[in-house]
Amino acid sequence: MEHLTENCLSLILSFTSPKDTCRASGVSTELRAAGDSDELWNKFLPPDINQILRRSISTLTYTTKKQLYFSLCDSAILLDDGNVSFWLDKGSGKKCLMVAARQLAIVPWWWQWLYDSNSRFSEEVAVLDKGRCVDIRGKMKIGMLSPHTTYETYLVFKIYEDACGLDSAKTSIRFVNEREEVPDDEASIVYPDPRTSAHNIEQRNGEFSRWRKDEWMEIKIAEFETGARDDDDEVETRFMSTDTNVLKAGLIVQGFEFRPKQPMAVV
Repeated sequence: MEHLTENCLSLILSFTSPKDTCRASGVSTELRAAGDSDELWNKFLPPDINQILRRSISTLTYTTKKQLYFSLCDSAILLDDGNVSFWLDKGSGKKCLMVAARQLAIVPWWWQWLYDSNSRFSEEVAVLDKGRCVDIRGKMKIGMLSPHTTYETYLVFKIYEDACGLDSAKTSIRFVNEREEVPDDEASIVYPDPRTSAHNIEQRNGEFSRWRKDEWMEIKIAEFETGARDDDDEVETRFMSTDTNVLKAGLIVQGFEFRPKQPMAVV
């Protein structure tokens, strides 16, 4: 190994992953030097990282591309006037994004805009007061995501203690340029309210909500492949509960999150 140049070692490491590179850096002095090079970490960063950083309203401090990479893994930055949150998946370097509630298409009746100190988007969230219908849609351009990647989308939310009518909902996903509305019989069933989803789980098919480390809840809406689609193609995710016979209240929405699907752990 001592006969290989640092550039050659960096090239070899570039065919691995950020996680494997960090492991290899502990093997020898030569690999450590190669594993810290800007040229290597440029390959792990998204190719459009400079354009993304120009859209940021957050302050980042870094001196090397490796520091930039881990800064984006450890702390999300805000883009587009604070309406989009962006970060990197630490193991793969894939792009992750959350779209703020303000950028979602939400049926306007019965909703209020309030401030929540735990929201990453200027503390603003959408709160369902009382209504008969919930219909939330979020779009994302494929060019903002990593190519050839399986993504999962999540609704990031909370519910008040006196929330009602949120026992179940339907979700769907579509590529806007390929099809019109998703038929009702193709929609998936989800169970947002953890108080009701905890009962008879084994008798239900669908996604259940779960708590996150940031004190919000999330529920999976769908998954999709970015493939090699055009950057301007859009994917639309939808969360809806349109049974007008049931009064709904107490849903607090922070946004829709798009993140790469994690590989199954090997047992």
